[in-house]
Amino acid sequence: MAEQDQRISETVNREHARLRNFIRRRVPAPRDAEDILQDVFYKLVEANRLLMPIEHVTGWLFRVARNSITDLFRKKKPESFSDTAVANEDELLQLEDLLPSPDAGPEALYARSLLLDQLELAIAELPEEQREVFVAHELEGRSFKELSAESGVNINTLLSRKRYAVLQLRQRLQNFYDEFSRK
Repeated sequence: MAEQDQRISETVNREHARLRNFIRRRVPAPRDAEDILQDVFYKLVEANRLLMPIEHVTGWLFRVARNSITDLFRKKKPESFSDTAVANEDELLQLEDLLPSPDAGPEALYARSLLLDQLELAIAELPEEQREVFVAHELEGRSFKELSAESGVNINTLLSRKRYAVLQLRQRLQNFYDEFSRK
């Protein structure tokens, strides 16, 4: 049990700052962000106590955080895709802004499922360099500085790759949404 506690403690210390930054970029209220962070670590402890095997702890933590963020936004009414206003080209798509509310009935759940599938496909179709930067920054919450140090690629190049990925995803998802909404 002490060894298990030590592993949990090491994981919390190692991932705390990255996970907090990841959540804070997606959750506007600091109190909500802190609640989600604590909830994620609670679920880690709970999973370890129940002897649930977690192969990739970092990925698991970020997945739990994303799910918790999604749950938070489900409680609030998200904007519809057509109402989403983009202030500038570097602003990121917010996933909940793109998806129909899961509380809006079976048709909305179906549309939501299709959009998530399209998002997964769109990410998979990105050029490898763009996909790697987008996934690392947006889904894993890693900083451009960290990515640059790790890969040896200039930060401006990484920013550019992500910008092109975001633009391509926007276009792809907008086209899908337009097509879907005509049906």
